Amino acid sequence: MNSKVAHNNDLWVNARIGMNQSGSEPVQQGKRDFLRILLTGGLLAWLASVLYPIVAYLKPPRQGEVEVTSVRAGKLSDIEKDSGKIIKFGTKPVILIRTANDELRAFSATCTHLDCTVQYKKEMGLIWCACHNGKYDLNGGNVSGPPPRPLQEYRVILQGEEVLVSKAS
Repeated sequence: MNSKVAHNNDLWVNARIGMNQSGSEPVQQGKRDFLRILLTGGLLAWLASVLYPIVAYLKPPRQGEVEVTSVRAGKLSDIEKDSGKIIKFGTKPVILIRTANDELRAFSATCTHLDCTVQYKKEMGLIWCACHNGKYDLNGGNVSGPPPRPLQEYRVILQGEEVLVSKAS
């Protein structure tokens, strides 16, 4: 019985070190490698099939730029003196300002620093960005704060009582 146990132990040791029963040549591990590759590939494919829809959902779709040449901003009587109004110019915001001197001016309402939306501050007489306290004068030029360049100017056209805003040429 001892010889049988010893023989079984030898088989177990030989199997662990990759030898066949005769002890002369290593056992091929092709089946193990194949299964390892198959399972790893299956796991990676499953992981990709789970993660791709999540990433695709979180990434917003690209929208084409709407080409707009002019928009109606409303009636002149609806715009108070010394006030500002944000209007949509395609997909971009534009600020329309009616000054205390009854002038109409329009600029891009997107701050040139970090693309925050600007607003007209009546008490300061300036266009103001709340993100980092950027200030622009009523000509769109930088007064103070971090904005690197002036606001883009738009043209204001009066057609009777109707106010139109168009791109400056």
